[in-house]
Amino acid sequence: MPIADKISRFKLKLFPITENRRTYLFLFFLALGMNLIIASHQKYPGYIDADYYFVGGLRMAQGQGFTDPFLWNYIGNPAGIPTPSFAYWMPLASFVTALSMLINGQTTYAAGRFLFILIAACVPPLTSALSYSMVGNRRWSVISGLLAILSFYYAPFMPAVDNYAIFMLLGALFMLFASRRGKWTPLVLGIIAGLMTLARSDGLLWLGIGGLVVLWRLSDEPNQPLIKRLKTILPFGLLLLAGYLLIMAPWYIRNLTVFGTFMAPGGFGLLWLREYFDIFAYPFNGNSFEAFLSAGWRSAFQNRLLALYSNLVNVIFLQNGIILTPLIVVGLWQARKESLPRIAVIGWLTLISIMTIAFPFAGLRGSFFHASAGFQPFWWVVAPIGLNAIFVPLRLRRKFDHVLVQGFILALALLMTVYLINLRVFQTGWERDNQSYSSINKILIEDGVTQTDVTMIRNPPGYYMETGRSAIMVPTGDESTLLAVAERYHARFLVLDKAALYEKYLKIYRNPQIDPHFVYLGDADDGSLVFRIMP
Repeated sequence: MPIADKISRFKLKLFPITENRRTYLFLFFLALGMNLIIASHQKYPGYIDADYYFVGGLRMAQGQGFTDPFLWNYIGNPAGIPTPSFAYWMPLASFVTALSMLINGQTTYAAGRFLFILIAACVPPLTSALSYSMVGNRRWSVISGLLAILSFYYAPFMPAVDNYAIFMLLGALFMLFASRRGKWTPLVLGIIAGLMTLARSDGLLWLGIGGLVVLWRLSDEPNQPLIKRLKTILPFGLLLLAGYLLIMAPWYIRNLTVFGTFMAPGGFGLLWLREYFDIFAYPFNGNSFEAFLSAGWRSAFQNRLLALYSNLVNVIFLQNGIILTPLIVVGLWQARKESLPRIAVIGWLTLISIMTIAFPFAGLRGSFFHASAGFQPFWWVVAPIGLNAIFVPLRLRRKFDHVLVQGFILALALLMTVYLINLRVFQTGWERDNQSYSSINKILIEDGVTQTDVTMIRNPPGYYMETGRSAIMVPTGDESTLLAVAERYHARFLVLDKAALYEKYLKIYRNPQIDPHFVYLGDADDGSLVFRIMP
């Protein structure tokens, strides 16, 4: 019996709907319009992750293959430039970028993000379909679809060249198929889990969730002998694994050929970090258990406590805009006897545990926010269940009109989403890095930079995208580290960005003339200092 029939005595009327197809088309075009408006104010990727994915797709579309013309970290001890790409991030967003460029016949940013805007527009109708398949109430499914459009802090990132929209789409698809009992369902779940892993390394968790879906079938047939149930589970498990390997086996083979391991160097190389900036250390030693121990257990505990706090703040404020959090909790409680909510909660608890305990610095720097996108459509599905459970008793006492409450919640979601879009896109400055590169580039041109010169800078992918010149990351360390990295990778220029300045470089930034190895060339518009590196 649908959940709506179990916990509701009322037919909710948001607005008349005659058939689901019209609902999905309405949600698609509404989401498309919103994402086009947001995208019109984003002329560049806007941050290093999106810069990387865009350049990766650009290189593929230009026939350069899986190579990076820059170094943004020193994990895996790269030999030089160009270097094999996707040693840290996964390639699916770049694949989508390249495909989008091939469809459009252009290599501009607008051409590269074309498919991302369409994918983002597909998330609300798919969320609505997931709601209807689970709840069986068309009106609730509309609310879920509208919440997917008014996605709070996710909204500015939905049309970006990144994995947010991709992960939401795949997460909704996974949950939609997980509720079905078809013969080939495990194969489809394996394929979706493979695509999610190809998008993000933490997508591997969804293979485990797929295994949980398969195992849950054991409890669905309690009267069957254990041997018979196991005979059913085994082929389903093999189908799940086959679907996953159908997607991931070629990529694992590529990694084995290029890096010598199935997982790229950035996969588990961050397990023993002492602080986030160890990612940019040269030489990289973040995978040293001894170095981790040297920082002390107290530091490790504090970092993980801070990661837990940050992750919970993300969930409550950024992902669910405060107002949805209690509705989701109540909705999950109302649906607690259903297998799908249980699976979602177990998967989410596993994710937050991994991002808190194993990879706290990745979680602090946005990985948890990224990875949670896969679960977000399901939370939008259960939120109307919680809303109904809270306000139906009050409606029985004639204290509230349910339709007005729904409208009020959606109005609050709209206001908060608009506020967060304004905060991230306009006030923070979506294109801050890209706007500063023009003044940096002017200084370098005046000093005689050539197209083959390498620059040491905070955002190498963004710098390459803007100038077409190779770059390497400013490493953690001191002046000797800068010189060692510059010598090995033939860097001729250095840009010190005050927005991300390591403590040991402050004396150079405050007194640009202090070190004869770094010849001061000028200030960029954003306050960055530009130097020529002298051997």
